[in-house]
Amino acid sequence: MRDDNTTQAARDFIREVVHGDLSRGHHDAIVTRFPPEPNGYLHIGHAKSICLNFGIAGEFAGKCHLRFDDTNPVKEEHEFIDAIKEDVRWLGFDWGLNAHYASDYFERLYEWAEHLIRAGLAYVDDLSADEIRIFRGTLTEPGRNSPYRTRPVEENLDLFRRMRKGEFADGTRVLRAKIDMESGNINLRDPVLYRILHEPHPRSGDSWCVYPTYDFAHGQSDAIEGITHSLCTLEFEDHRPLYDWLIKHLPVPSQPQQYEFSRLNLSHTVLSKRVLVQLVRDGRVNGWDDPRMPTLRGLRRRGVPAAAIRDFVGRLAITKTDGTVEMALLEHCVRELLNKTAERRMAILRPLKVIIDNYPEGSGELLEAINNPEDENAGSRPITFSREIFIEREDFMESPPKKFFRLAPGREVRLRYAYFIRCVGTVKDATGQVVALQCTYDPETRGGISPPDGRKVKATLHWVSSQDAVSGEVRCYDHLFSRPDPGADGDIMEDLNPHSLESLRNCLLEPVLAESPVGQPVQFERQGYFCLDRDSLPGRPVFNRTVGLRDTWARLQAKQQA
Repeated sequence: MRDDNTTQAARDFIREVVHGDLSRGHHDAIVTRFPPEPNGYLHIGHAKSICLNFGIAGEFAGKCHLRFDDTNPVKEEHEFIDAIKEDVRWLGFDWGLNAHYASDYFERLYEWAEHLIRAGLAYVDDLSADEIRIFRGTLTEPGRNSPYRTRPVEENLDLFRRMRKGEFADGTRVLRAKIDMESGNINLRDPVLYRILHEPHPRSGDSWCVYPTYDFAHGQSDAIEGITHSLCTLEFEDHRPLYDWLIKHLPVPSQPQQYEFSRLNLSHTVLSKRVLVQLVRDGRVNGWDDPRMPTLRGLRRRGVPAAAIRDFVGRLAITKTDGTVEMALLEHCVRELLNKTAERRMAILRPLKVIIDNYPEGSGELLEAINNPEDENAGSRPITFSREIFIEREDFMESPPKKFFRLAPGREVRLRYAYFIRCVGTVKDATGQVVALQCTYDPETRGGISPPDGRKVKATLHWVSSQDAVSGEVRCYDHLFSRPDPGADGDIMEDLNPHSLESLRNCLLEPVLAESPVGQPVQFERQGYFCLDRDSLPGRPVFNRTVGLRDTWARLQAKQQA
């Protein structure tokens, strides 16, 4: 164990268990696992399990396996296996040589199923799926024994072997454990262990037409791999008695223990795979990596750094009580990291032209702009200033209210890194819409310094020069759902946020932004954090907004502490 294990163990009940097991000599080393089913893409909820399993292994000098529970060939694809590996690596974790598959153990699992049959603890059942459901009973009514429960051992072995040979159609027979049809835990009412599926498997091909259920494969795979602590979310708590029953009645090489913790529920989003599939299938989003999706691929494309997700998960309580975490906390973690690491640039999302009447026509000059005031090693960059520039349309009002301190007729403001300018007139189109501003500048305020007469301004605006600004598209993303608890009042699709994406196609950007690497975060001054999207074309960059600058989480925390 590392020296800091005692401190780490005090953080949550699972680490206390692990620390205690090592201290008492119950285990020589810790082995955990992250066991995704390769039937979809990972999302932010999986990140909690990934960080917990790999994190504990790292803290206690153990190892964490990546194991694919690939027991359902109907829904599994190599595409998902490759995507999961890529996402786990992107999140910052490595399983080394410990990549495993439940399908690697199919032969041994089949042998153990026969072991249960020979021990009189499993039988082949001819009931249909609907009949099994009826016979199982309810939460308030006990189940009833199947009429096939008393089949002789030899008949069960013969039928099970014929199931393997492919003699029966899908759904005609299953193998069930023989436990207790009157148990208060429905998972112990003779659960299905094997079913017939005449489907090729992504890894084993056509070798099998009977496949183990998740409940049968999961615990036994843990035992084969020597997993010491099998960490699951709370929905598997009722499955633990079955997990333990199978471990007890099979000749497994080790005795793993299952522990449950609360899953991650995040406001303004949904982590249900069924709902996410529907969003993609119905075209409500643009694929699994749509930046509005809670998938790790979507978050990465949006510009969320892996380190921010690890920080976010590290702040969550590992408990046995479900709750909902505010999206604002994740956004806070993103801002906190990017504030330190993202370089600053200027971008105008809704341009308004400014003509500086007293600046020489055809002239321009280079000014110095700081790349990141939080990082003295980030240096600076040159930016062009000229007679015609662009500012944000919302930074000007012809008839401003009392507390509007930005540009207005007769008012003076500072241009970031440049000069003081004063609005002296407007240019309007035939409809009366302001299309340009006429301004003057004070040459003695170069670099944005106060003039010799000491006059002050109350606003500093960002801008770009018309000489070298690059035209681009900026996609402003918001929460996918408009309410924090989507679907609480009915149809979840009714709660989709109609303003979750605003695409601005005539933005003007600093020219250096066109050279940004895809996915690299950058701060648009006074706007938020953005990253270049893979949809960009030469000379036509596309940026995704990762998160705005306003930190509602930090403000809420400060208010609560006041």
